[in-house]
Amino acid sequence: MNMRSPTDGQMALARQIADGAGRPNRGITHVPASRYVDPAWFAREKAALFDALPQVIAPSALLPEPNMAVPHDATGRPLLLARDKSGEAHVFLNVCRHRGTRLVEGLETICASRISCPYHAWTYALDGSLVGMPRPETFPSLDKGEYGLKRLPTCETGGLIWFAPVENADFSEAETLGRDFDAFGMAGLHLFARRTHDVRSNWKLIMDAFLESYHVTRLHSETIGPFFKDGITAADMIGGHQRSAVGRAAELADIDMGNWPQLRSAVTFAYSLFPAAEVVVSPDYVNLMVMMPLSVDRTLVEDFMLIPESPQTEKARDHWQRSWDLLDGGVFGSEDFRAAALGQEGLSSGAVPELTLGTLEGGIRQLHDAIEARIGQI
Repeated sequence: MNMRSPTDGQMALARQIADGAGRPNRGITHVPASRYVDPAWFAREKAALFDALPQVIAPSALLPEPNMAVPHDATGRPLLLARDKSGEAHVFLNVCRHRGTRLVEGLETICASRISCPYHAWTYALDGSLVGMPRPETFPSLDKGEYGLKRLPTCETGGLIWFAPVENADFSEAETLGRDFDAFGMAGLHLFARRTHDVRSNWKLIMDAFLESYHVTRLHSETIGPFFKDGITAADMIGGHQRSAVGRAAELADIDMGNWPQLRSAVTFAYSLFPAAEVVVSPDYVNLMVMMPLSVDRTLVEDFMLIPESPQTEKARDHWQRSWDLLDGGVFGSEDFRAAALGQEGLSSGAVPELTLGTLEGGIRQLHDAIEARIGQI
């Protein structure tokens, strides 16, 4: 793990912090409150973003071995995430090609080389190919090669599985980001825990918490706030994706910037993956959160905690469990998600016609700029 090194982009952000430079100062900006409460605007976002763009759905660690599959319904589509016998990841529609029956029931991981439809037992390998069917003579001239599962465009890179709901998807930005995540060794991490939260807020209010540092020492004063006191945030863009780093210039002055483990101990990197996922990289673990909007004021958030290896002792398991309870149950669940729900209540009242963003909240403005640019393209 120590043999890895930062990408040029990661190093550039660390140097900005060391030089005392942060995000560019855009002054005070504003966002209309309607962007969070208007169902018509939400419908435009869904069409332009969630029904069209490549998006992260899960970490590679959700499917750590060949011949594994996980049903996934939270995006509003019946999906099946699978890793075939050769180790390739796929995102399929979880629908039998015979009569349209849901293929795999439940939401738990299955370990098998084949899956069969519960209705008529059409059977598929985990590469999606139709490999068996009862009474094949009753389907004269049927070409099994034309009846494989419907595969959505899929890309696995840097320890993340991306999919796109439309053909001809461009995964080049995902692959660029994958090189950053390879620097953290994310493809080799172990999935310690996952949980889905049902948050009564617009998806952007949840994203907002990861795009500004203004709230950290205040909302998180009893949890992680003290660790970020007086930190500088530097950030850049990869397409619509935001890459950020938080650290203290004084700490960076005392380390070898070329020593990746030392640099990681002094700088917290985070990625807001457009349209709606967050990767927060701590020195010894990674949190991935995938936001899946259901409506203008309701969002499912799946949180994954990735650690270096499966705990080998009870002491190690207890250590990681405490970290998981602090973050998923405390920092995210009781603080960030609660703040998002309270924000939704307040904005829905109409009391505030627009959000006022200060110089520490520029990442929120950049998210809205990226959304509006995308909507303007269609």
